[in-house]
Amino acid sequence: MNTPVASILLFILASVFGAVGQFLYKSGTDPASGSLISYVMNARILGGVVCYIAVMILFVAAFKRGGELSVLYPIYASTFVWASLIGLLAYGTPISLVDVGGMVRLFAGMFLMGWGH
Repeated sequence: MNTPVASILLFILASVFGAVGQFLYKSGTDPASGSLISYVMNARILGGVVCYIAVMILFVAAFKRGGELSVLYPIYASTFVWASLIGLLAYGTPISLVDVGGMVRLFAGMFLMGWGH
């Protein structure tokens, strides 16, 4: 394997931060009035920005350790799974059997894209 485990773990962590950032953006818009200042001064939205900065830092750290784009970027797609789980826990958004099927295919795709690298 040309991609170090540390790089893979950093991308998994980045995917979690990405999903948390999405949640913070969504939940931050609820109390916002729609004005620019209500977005800029919103702690949740700012927390989302911090999460995305963390994602970029984790990307850089992962690439610095080595690894192939074709292995690492598909791992970041797990953000969609984390976001679904956060949606379930925070908003009670159901995860249907079709959603589960998509998640299984997503993980299968991540595995297949990384296989042989």
